[in-house]
Amino acid sequence: MWKFIRRTIIVIVLVLLCAIGYIIYEGYSMYQNAISMVDIEEKVNNLRSLDNYTKIDDVTKMYKDAVVAIEDHRFYEHPGFDFIATVRAILANIADKEFSQGGSTISQQLAKNLYFSQEKKMTRKVAELFVVMDLEKNYSKDDILELYMNTIYYGRGYYGIHDACNGFFKKLPNELTDYEATYLAGIPNAPSIYSSEKYSELAKKRHKQVLNAMVRYGDLTQEEADRIYNE
Repeated sequence: MWKFIRRTIIVIVLVLLCAIGYIIYEGYSMYQNAISMVDIEEKVNNLRSLDNYTKIDDVTKMYKDAVVAIEDHRFYEHPGFDFIATVRAILANIADKEFSQGGSTISQQLAKNLYFSQEKKMTRKVAELFVVMDLEKNYSKDDILELYMNTIYYGRGYYGIHDACNGFFKKLPNELTDYEATYLAGIPNAPSIYSSEKYSELAKKRHKQVLNAMVRYGDLTQEEADRIYNE
């Protein structure tokens, strides 16, 4: 009996290892195919050459802090992949019985924005990680955050922080109020929901989540968060 159980376990482990190996191989092939068409340095240079490209020093500190707090609060600590956040997302997906959370870091989201579609497939996630390793090796954390802010979608046809600031508030990124900065930081999570013409209840809830995250991670006091929310 025990021999049968042991053999069954060994077979299961081998099948899992083969499946993981296949996914890694397919992901690496996807990565190689992507960078063979346009390598990362060229992608970055093309992005930086755009007229509406915004340097990180031209964005308010409040906006930068808000983005990191709500999207990836360990951004400056992890190497591009956050094991803790990934495990948390997997457990949440199991509880929800659907792929509702991805646990993606800012670096992973940038990799996806540069090369891949929004389709939630394991091979694509693996391909992202290979791009992330290149990004983390060749660019600083501030570089990656800057690139990320220039590639994310805010809804209403606005890509990048410059167009979002102009489109929503008729302002430059360094002119945002604390209220505007923290509101914008929450939109990319679900642009079609949070960027409606009216400040909907869902948008208010998301704005509150951003401020709560900033309080949780020490960027704001509760009094400061309350003041911003009630502006």
